[in-house]
Amino acid sequence: MQKAVFLDRDGVINRSLVRGGKPFAPVRLEEFEILPGVPEALLRLRAAGFLNVVVTNQPDISTGKQRPEILAQMHSRLMAELAIDAIRVCPHVETDNCACRKPSPGMLLDAARDFRIDLGSSYMVGDRWRDVAAGQKAGCGCYFVDYGYAERRPEQPYIPVKSLVGAGDLILAGRAQATTNSQGRS
Repeated sequence: MQKAVFLDRDGVINRSLVRGGKPFAPVRLEEFEILPGVPEALLRLRAAGFLNVVVTNQPDISTGKQRPEILAQMHSRLMAELAIDAIRVCPHVETDNCACRKPSPGMLLDAARDFRIDLGSSYMVGDRWRDVAAGQKAGCGCYFVDYGYAERRPEQPYIPVKSLVGAGDLILAGRAQATTNSQGRS
């Protein structure tokens, strides 16, 4: 069985566009900016034996705000430039009630089946409550990149961090399965 780090895309790998305290996905290629330290963090995780699997809600596809070919170009860039093993996308809006849209764990469960991932030895890193909830439902340890967005916070347990770099450092240091809240932030 493999171990994996499941990664939300916007806000963890690339910069989210924040308006009114809420994060939004970039819809144009020129808005798509990989965050500092991400390439190195992903390489370190892969070298330690983790699969790096992106699991991302992209409802702008369904609403017509995002063109599928632009999203494909963004993801091609991620696959070419970063140590990413797979990208799973949910294109649905919340009212579709699908099994893949986070906070449902569908994308994680599908990847676990396809790549023979041991979810109990794996982690979810996200910047929104939906990411943490999906990881918890799948049985993964969870790290929450807390940007202080003006929205609902995740339910415990999770470990707060400042970035993917901080989460990666804790994962590689063998930190507990992120099942209890940490006092410090990395």
